[in-house]
Amino acid sequence: MSIGILGYGTHIPYWRLRHSTINAALGRGSGSGSRAVAGFDEDSTTMAVEAARTAISDPTRLDALFLATAAPAYADKTNATAVHAALGLARGAIAADLNGAVRSGVAALLAGLHHPGRSLVTLADLRSGPSGSIDERTSGDGAAALVVGSGGSEPVLAEFLGSGSASAEFLDRWRAPGQPWSATWEERFGEQQYTSAATASLENALKSTSLSAGELDRVAVAGSAPRAVKAFVKSAGFPAGVVADDLTGTIGYTGTAHLGILLAAMLDQAQPGQTLAITVLADGADTLIFRTTEAISTHRHRRPVAEQIARGNDSTGYLDFLTWRGAVRRAEPRRPEPDRAAAPASRRMVEWKFGFTGSRCTECGTRHLPPQRVCLRCGATDRMRPERMADVPATIVTFTVDHLAFSPAPPVIGAVVDFDGGGRFSCELTDLDPSAPAVGDRVEMTFRKLSTTDGVHNYFWKARPISEGQHR
Repeated sequence: MSIGILGYGTHIPYWRLRHSTINAALGRGSGSGSRAVAGFDEDSTTMAVEAARTAISDPTRLDALFLATAAPAYADKTNATAVHAALGLARGAIAADLNGAVRSGVAALLAGLHHPGRSLVTLADLRSGPSGSIDERTSGDGAAALVVGSGGSEPVLAEFLGSGSASAEFLDRWRAPGQPWSATWEERFGEQQYTSAATASLENALKSTSLSAGELDRVAVAGSAPRAVKAFVKSAGFPAGVVADDLTGTIGYTGTAHLGILLAAMLDQAQPGQTLAITVLADGADTLIFRTTEAISTHRHRRPVAEQIARGNDSTGYLDFLTWRGAVRRAEPRRPEPDRAAAPASRRMVEWKFGFTGSRCTECGTRHLPPQRVCLRCGATDRMRPERMADVPATIVTFTVDHLAFSPAPPVIGAVVDFDGGGRFSCELTDLDPSAPAVGDRVEMTFRKLSTTDGVHNYFWKARPISEGQHR
């Protein structure tokens, strides 16, 4: 039975920061390109949830969940358990983190491919650097998710053929605990090390699959050292048109997530029977090789990477970006800061708070958000069945723009929405211009961070506009 990719999804944040905006703020030239920027209410956990929601078809059939990131929301706490709760995975499915460095993304994917049953591999990162640095300008934020394992009743979209690695210990990039961003050595040093490692990993992968380089239809290369990536591509001598765009000019290098994003971008455009290879340069190098099946034509990701990139809003200001990253603290409204989320209450309401699961009365059919024991319409008690609402679209009934509410990115836009099939709920809107909402607009739910107080993240759900032509 073949093992491979059963589903995939990505999350490219809505906001973009132009390189010219950074340069203008620092008194430099114009510059071209942009980077994806996670909103103030996003982190590696929320982005992993969003990528996974478009990758999975039945969360109860997953046996394992792996979250890899170099920017975990928590230390000394498993972040994957929040993703597990938000997606509604079965309790028996293990949820584990593989954190700390970019190469953990490769480790998570290989762990998922070799884990019994079906695994969900989520890769997410927030990247930055000192003001005006190359890292700040060329990095990006994003997430990807891959459902991997043996097919069974689900078709394998891309069969895993094999992999090759080349590990090497050298000081190229590092970050001490508690530091806001990484330090790097002189780039020419890393270029020499990475080119050799990448070449060896490709050779090892081809040897394990009995393929030649000429049989690769599409190749993607990801790495935090741009010169090393270019040097490897040049030295490998791939035929013209085989090497895929690495997307760094439009969304930046997304670290741990870039492996999954580039793989998803190739799958978005691949034809059946094509051989795809991806090489990741991080503390050595790793190459993974896949071959697409006939199923790729009918089971593609419903939110293509190119569509998410095109949807981005590049009006983000440099000070907004620094504020969202916590590098600048602006004057806040004279309102109390949010209270810290309480552990007992969060645990009691975990299906609602993380999974956005409401209830429907079995007597009269009324839907309740949040879930209730007593029906508000017919008064029936304990006659409820749970209903997950995270994937149900809704319509804005009314909204308000609040300039006084506490927020790192004021104003706060609150809305009342009616869900398809019944149920009304009051929530925040996100990923839109404050002047953009209108009564009657269609929205969908998205997992976000409401606030962080005393180091505790208060996760819940907001609504965001549904893009034109988007189908859920």
